[in-house]
Amino acid sequence: MGGGKRARAACGDYVCFEDEAGFNRRPPRGQTWGQRGVTPVVTISGRRAGRLSVAGLIAMRPGSRTRLCHRLRTHPAGKGVRRSMGERDFISLVDGVHQLVRASIVLVWDRLNAHVSRRMRDLVAEREWLTVFLLPAYSPELNPVEWVWAHVKRSLANLALMALSRLQVLVRHRGKRLQYRPHILDGFIAGTGLALDAPVSL
Repeated sequence: MGGGKRARAACGDYVCFEDEAGFNRRPPRGQTWGQRGVTPVVTISGRRAGRLSVAGLIAMRPGSRTRLCHRLRTHPAGKGVRRSMGERDFISLVDGVHQLVRASIVLVWDRLNAHVSRRMRDLVAEREWLTVFLLPAYSPELNPVEWVWAHVKRSLANLALMALSRLQVLVRHRGKRLQYRPHILDGFIAGTGLALDAPVSL
């Protein structure tokens, strides 16, 4: 979806990585302290109570502060109800980042159906400032936003919630904290092993 003149014209502008994650009231499992011989037990409801989807985008450019933006959407329980984000959700996130950084964007994301659909290709084509590259299949280690969701889920380990709205508040709060810690975001980028330095003229 990307390449050629548009990719070359975008050099020196923001490189953005995007990824999405899902949360529900069943907490991620994690280690904790407990009395010797007494295994801690977290009680949760077995009833389905909807799902929370969140899409995040790390925007970086050499010499500028690394940014994290995210978008949340709740999905109520029930048959026939969509339980994931669609093309409009993702492109709205990208549009918001473009308005924030006021620069062209090179977007890197995985091969999710909503990322490669005909509708998404049309939306990308409408935006001259946007160039999209797809990650290789089955390569989450190359996407620093995967580290964001691992960090957030680790902070929610063993936390049982009664309301989806409360989960939404916590996930938003965890994301907001990372927005003010660009050094952590830079660490996530470094963890991918990708070389993202500015191009050098020879």
